[in-house]
Amino acid sequence: MENLNRRRFLQVTAAAGAAGLLSSIPAAPTSPPGKPFRLGIIIGAGKDPEAAMKRVHDFGVPTCQASTDDFSDRVYSALKAATEKYGIEVTAINTSGGQPNEYTFYQGPLTIGVVPPKYRQQRIDNYKRASDFARRLGVPAIHSHFGFIPENPNDAEYQGTVAALRDVATHIKGNGQIVLMETGQETPITMLRAITDAGVDNLFVNLDCANLILYGKGNPLDALDVVGHLVRGTHAKDGLFPTNPRELGEEVPIGKGKANFPRLIPRLKELGYAGPLTIEREISGPRQLEDIKMEKAYLESLVAKLT
Repeated sequence: MENLNRRRFLQVTAAAGAAGLLSSIPAAPTSPPGKPFRLGIIIGAGKDPEAAMKRVHDFGVPTCQASTDDFSDRVYSALKAATEKYGIEVTAINTSGGQPNEYTFYQGPLTIGVVPPKYRQQRIDNYKRASDFARRLGVPAIHSHFGFIPENPNDAEYQGTVAALRDVATHIKGNGQIVLMETGQETPITMLRAITDAGVDNLFVNLDCANLILYGKGNPLDALDVVGHLVRGTHAKDGLFPTNPRELGEEVPIGKGKANFPRLIPRLKELGYAGPLTIEREISGPRQLEDIKMEKAYLESLVAKLT
């Protein structure tokens, strides 16, 4: 118990120290326009924006993160028309930065985000294009996994990763937007270190409530002690810790895993978060639809208790 208390003390003091380093940086508004904790879903919008926004509408949620790596005029025009038609608020453009992206322990560090030198410039350019696309749509945030950021700040790739984040964030800031860095592929303190070292005041956190668990990097409730003051977006998702060192943990429906939403949502409110809860269920077929409906009802019941 003494060790656990010491660890807790160190986590809290580390977060406080980092918050002090960032205290001179002006924060983005914690409450985007609209009702606090309004629900949304992640939706692939690049192939058929009309069908995508209709699906959001049919789920009965007012917001979405729209995923696309296609920033063409065709997608822009179709997505703009569809959001206006169905009255959907796009809270972020969700982009991978381009292929390849393999979300595994072994290939992920070699393929995802701005960490791999082989793909770094490609990703920087694509994130900038995503930002320009989002500006045309009036979308306030760009979201992505930025890679398995090295835990060791002396790692040869750490400084290159930080420089890339700085380059990307500076361009995105010029478009009046924020960057949402998704949690999971690094420990929360590693993400905080990279944000602090990049030193651009529009770098924030998208708390994926399952990924920290799926990647074995921690749990979302404790992560809020470290990066909670930077959370500007969420992915409402649940999962189980990995038990096979070669495979990620298992994603499960919300309420069936280790994320602990009955404690997470009140903690987010304590921290001043009032943005959307964006549901993500990474399976396909009829089961996905049924799970999202169940998760929507579950989250609505939890949010109702806050009022």
